[in-house]
Amino acid sequence: MTTTTMTLGRRSHWATRSPADWAFALLVLLGGGYAFSRYGASMDVYEKGILAFAMPAMIALGWFWRPVRLLTLLVGAASLLAINVYLRQTDAFGADLAAADKVFLLKYMLSSQSAILWMSLLVFMSMLAYWVGFFTKSEESTAEVLGSKLAWGAVFMALVGTMVRWFESHQIAPDIGHIPVSNLYEVFVLFTWLTTLIYLYYEARFKTRALGAYVMLVVSAAVGFLLWYTVERGAHEIQPLVPALQSWWMKIHVPANFVGYGTFALSAMVALAYLLKTATPRALQIGLIGVPAALVAFILAVRFGAQLPAETVAGLDGWARKMGSVLVFLTICVALRKPLSARLPALTVLDDLMYKAIALGFAFFTIATILGAFWAAEAWGGYWSWDPKETWALIVWLNYAAWLHMRLMKGLRGAMSAWWALLGLLVTTFAFLGVNMFLSGLHSYGTL
Repeated sequence: MTTTTMTLGRRSHWATRSPADWAFALLVLLGGGYAFSRYGASMDVYEKGILAFAMPAMIALGWFWRPVRLLTLLVGAASLLAINVYLRQTDAFGADLAAADKVFLLKYMLSSQSAILWMSLLVFMSMLAYWVGFFTKSEESTAEVLGSKLAWGAVFMALVGTMVRWFESHQIAPDIGHIPVSNLYEVFVLFTWLTTLIYLYYEARFKTRALGAYVMLVVSAAVGFLLWYTVERGAHEIQPLVPALQSWWMKIHVPANFVGYGTFALSAMVALAYLLKTATPRALQIGLIGVPAALVAFILAVRFGAQLPAETVAGLDGWARKMGSVLVFLTICVALRKPLSARLPALTVLDDLMYKAIALGFAFFTIATILGAFWAAEAWGGYWSWDPKETWALIVWLNYAAWLHMRLMKGLRGAMSAWWALLGLLVTTFAFLGVNMFLSGLHSYGTL
């Protein structure tokens, strides 16, 4: 008797799509079509290309990670609601932005500043909930679940604030409107929701919420800076773009950059968790306490040992306070290393997550650097000028390129890779903020 074996082929990618998948795709296409019909006349060919590419990219993201669908629909609905409320209050140019202080829904919820303040509150609440859950004995506590939901809420409010701020900028005067990624205030909002969203993906991917307590610490630090910057400098006010920023390159260069910054920060917090779980007390004392203490001493030595301009002295004092806070935080971490590492995932999970975060960030940071070179050629006539920001961006790129090379070619693992990833956050922070404080150049748009 002859037995015939028939191998069934795998169903095609399209055939596996559910009605919900196609409904989401249809809504995205309808939204993109509406944007083309309503605003197409105001777009140049590059902006139309970005919008055309964004639609299939959003569909693919929603199919790949289902929670993004609901997030997209809710952000779109809330943003359109805010815009509709604004348009009911008009002035000579368009929507009356004074409505943000008069209309209840805008004043307390959906104006850009209100939404971003809600984002800030939800970030702090999420961090607190994660830490409460971290010190419970159950594997997945109610507090950690709440922390995750609050983090989603923070992302939602940040995106609503970003979209509404984009609309508000177009209502001030002709040629003022721009995507809100042009100054430190706006990019800190971008950093907050991007880092949180990337973490939430890895949280679901690795099925652990224990790292939320660590990751939301760095997000909360960014939000703390954002609030300080708002109060001290009135940074939330929408300002016209300088000529060099009036380019479609900004729409893709800056977000790509901040995917890199966000994932590098995430990997550093995972590295801190790894070290608290594995490193010897002596190594932790030298690395986590000795290094920041030496930095504080160096900053103070420069501060008091040289004749410096008043603004530089103020900047150094600020950095000394910030590094002093980091020193106190790391000292507490070393002192409480056992309870802080008791519920962390397995070392293999931490190591894999650290690698995946750096690999993703490096890919986007590389793309951003290439796009930045094209933008520089258009704005200043040359692809590379060794501007301080460009130089430090290259240092960041080389740092993570070397990390990935050593991992893939030499099998770098364990404590050494974690120390390197943690040090990388210091390098990245200086490239992001330190250059703006201490160095000047063509990229001095977001001064402190």
